[in-house]
Amino acid sequence: MAEMGSKGVTAGKIASNVQKKLTRAQEKVLQKLGKADETKDEQFEQCVQNFNKQLSEGTRLQKDLRTYLASVKAMHEASKKLNECLQEVYEPDWPGRDEANKIAENNDLLWMDYHQKLVDQALLTMDTYLGQFPDIKSRIAKRGRKLVDYDSARHHYESLQTAKKKDEAKIAKAEEELIKAQKVFEEMNVDLQEELPSLWNSRVGFYVNTFQSIAGLEENFHKEMSKLNQNLNDVLVSLEKQHGSNTFTVKAQPSDNAPAKGNKSPSPPPDGSPAATPEIRVNHEPEPAGAATPGAALPKSPSQSSLPAVVVETFSATVNGTVESGSAAGRLDLPPGFMFKVQAQHDYTATDTDELQLKAGDVVLVIPFQNPEEQDEGWLMGVKESDWNQHKELEKCRGVFPENFTERVQ
Repeated sequence: MAEMGSKGVTAGKIASNVQKKLTRAQEKVLQKLGKADETKDEQFEQCVQNFNKQLSEGTRLQKDLRTYLASVKAMHEASKKLNECLQEVYEPDWPGRDEANKIAENNDLLWMDYHQKLVDQALLTMDTYLGQFPDIKSRIAKRGRKLVDYDSARHHYESLQTAKKKDEAKIAKAEEELIKAQKVFEEMNVDLQEELPSLWNSRVGFYVNTFQSIAGLEENFHKEMSKLNQNLNDVLVSLEKQHGSNTFTVKAQPSDNAPAKGNKSPSPPPDGSPAATPEIRVNHEPEPAGAATPGAALPKSPSQSSLPAVVVETFSATVNGTVESGSAAGRLDLPPGFMFKVQAQHDYTATDTDELQLKAGDVVLVIPFQNPEEQDEGWLMGVKESDWNQHKELEKCRGVFPENFTERVQ
C-alpha cells in the first residue's frame, strides 16, 4: 500500500507539472495575441541585456586568454629546442660551454614560471569570474516562468471576479493561488534586481585586475629574458674573441661519383693545372691588399648561416605538432556530463527561453542540471545533437524539455 501511495504521489506531481507547463503555454499564446496583458519591467529587461552582454564578453576573453597561453607554451617549446640545438653544436672544448648550458636551463625555468603565473593569476581568476553566470542565468529563466505563472493566476482571478455568475469558493481559491504565485515571483525578482546591477558594475574591476596582471607578468618576463639573452651574447662574444684569429682547415669531401683511392686518376682540368683536391683554409684575419682570390668560395660566417631557417622550421614544427594537436585532442564528440540520448516522438513548442523547441525525430543529448534543485519532475536538460555538432557550445544550445515527449534511444 505504501508503494502504491508513493507512486500515486509521483504520478500526481508529474501531472501537476505537465498542467503547469500547459497553463504557461496558453498564457504566453494569449499574451502574444494581445488577448492578455503581460507584466513588464523595462529596468529589469535592461539588466538582463547587460547580463547577456557581460557573459558574452567574459566568454570571449576566456577563449582568447586560453589561446594566448597556448601560444606561450608553443614559444616555450620552440625556445627549448633552439637551446638544445645550440648545446649540441657547442664543442666540449670551447670556452663558455657550462655557462651556455646554465643559461639554457634558466631559460627553460623562466618560460615555465611565466606560464604557471599566467594560469594562476589570470586564467583561474577568469574561470572563477565566469563560474557565477550559469546559476544567475538559470534564475533569470526561472523568474520568467514564475512571472508567467503570476500573470496566469492574476488573469484567472480577474475572470472569476467579472463573471456574471460568481462562485465565491472558486474566487477564494483563485485569490489564494494568486497570492502564492505573486510571493514566489517577487522573492526571485527582488534578489535579481539587487544582484544584476552589482554584477554588471563588477566587470570594470575584473577587467582592470586581469589585464594588469597579464601586463605585469609579461613585462617582468621580458626583463628577465633580456638578462639571459645578454649573458648568452657575452658567452658567444668571448668564444669569438678566443677563436676568431685561429685558422680552421676544412677539407672538401669527395662526391659520390669521385673515384675511390687506388683507381684511375681523375682527368686533369681543361686549363692543364694540377688536379689535386683543393684545400680550403679559413682565416678570420684580413688579407693583405692585392692578395690573390682563392679558387674555392669561403664558407659563410655564423651570421650568414642558415640558422634562422632552422629556427623557423623548428618553431613551425612545434606549433603544428603541439598547439594544433593539442586543440584536436581537446575536441569532444559529446557534451560534458553526457548521460544518454533521447528522440522526440512528438513536436514540442518551447514556451520559454530556456526550453528546447523539438520536432518529431530530433535527437537530444541529455546532460545533468547544473543545480539539481532546479529540475522539475518530468523535465530533462539537454542539447539537440544537430546543434551540438554544429556549435559545440552548451551555453547557447542547451535547454529543458518534457521527458514524456521523447523516448530513450541510447
